[in-house]
Amino acid sequence: MAQSREASGPALLSVGFRPFFLLAGLFALAAIPIWMLAWRGALELGGPFHPVDWHIHEMLFGYVGAVLAGFLFTAIPNWTGRMPTRGWPLAALAALWLAGRMAVAGIIPLSTVAVAAVDCAFLAAIAAMATVEIVAGRNWRNLLVVVPVLLFLAANVAFHVEAVRLGSSDLSRRLAFGVVIFLVMLIGGRIIPSFTRNWLAKRREPRLPAPFGRFDGICIAIAAAGLAAWIAAPGTVVAAAGLASGAVSQAARLARWRGAATWCSPLLAMLHAAFAFLPLGLAVAAMGEAGWLAPAAGLHLLGIGAIAAMTLAVMIRATRGHTGRSLAAGPALSLAFALVISAALLRALGPLAEGWEAASLDLAALGWTLGFAIFAWRAAPWLLGPRAGRKAPSRTSA
Repeated sequence: MAQSREASGPALLSVGFRPFFLLAGLFALAAIPIWMLAWRGALELGGPFHPVDWHIHEMLFGYVGAVLAGFLFTAIPNWTGRMPTRGWPLAALAALWLAGRMAVAGIIPLSTVAVAAVDCAFLAAIAAMATVEIVAGRNWRNLLVVVPVLLFLAANVAFHVEAVRLGSSDLSRRLAFGVVIFLVMLIGGRIIPSFTRNWLAKRREPRLPAPFGRFDGICIAIAAAGLAAWIAAPGTVVAAAGLASGAVSQAARLARWRGAATWCSPLLAMLHAAFAFLPLGLAVAAMGEAGWLAPAAGLHLLGIGAIAAMTLAVMIRATRGHTGRSLAAGPALSLAFALVISAALLRALGPLAEGWEAASLDLAALGWTLGFAIFAWRAAPWLLGPRAGRKAPSRTSA
């Protein structure tokens, strides 16, 4: 008889998305106000990084790292048919993530080598635990998902080395950015047309999105090559051309997914809107590499729009679906998503308007913070409590 998937411990530790989506939401809520205070000189951060590197590192390896862990340790049991990682191993992994954030911020006084070791141990543990589960389930096809995790780990190690030895990260931040963008292209490009197809089929729509296939693989390869050129040779014609080709290829994919038909389903429309920031951000980043715009504009469209908005949309959908709630965003979470999208546009395009740079930065920070505050407020009870329609297990039950 198959072992029961019911957890007898706290609901928070019953499956991977629960602790890590909660941590990601709370961390995103706190990180930008902390960054704004540090940037203005009102708060001094400890740790080995100067404020700009702390901001970049923690958005990539802190926030995205938590979302990645939540996604993987929820998806892997579905791939392998094995029991999900839960209980004390999940608690230990969450504690390791938290220790990394505290070490990098200087809250835990450690040497630079020890800070790097504690911080990088989280991604190393994810890679190891994911490999063990996938191999044990003999799910060889999905073993490839460990490769970008290992690249992300390598980027984190390199980030610590660069920031300490050279005073600022450079190659490592682009490598980390590239890995996360690749994951958005890959994972987003699988789930968006699949979810859209299912929804349209239920509505008996005759035209359905194109499924993931060879065309997508070619488009991802083109964009990955462009990202590699940018990582290796920033500020060159080759990098600009590579990013531009990536923008065209991802726009071509998005056009095949019937996003306009999802306007009456905000939860689906969020995914399409977030993915749209990928070709937009790549195009603006290409202009930055060509010297036509500030390079930061494209990076913020990608970082806040394509990455943060996409992960927020995925967290909203997964949290509602996996806790037994309807797949409907509702007005509050729709507002949260809209605020993060507005933050992306304000942060990237605000400085282009003369005299509006400071105001646009403040408004972008406010939009981001309010967006994630709403997500944390709405999602925390679902993540902490039992699945809808199910009573919490008794402390005395076997």
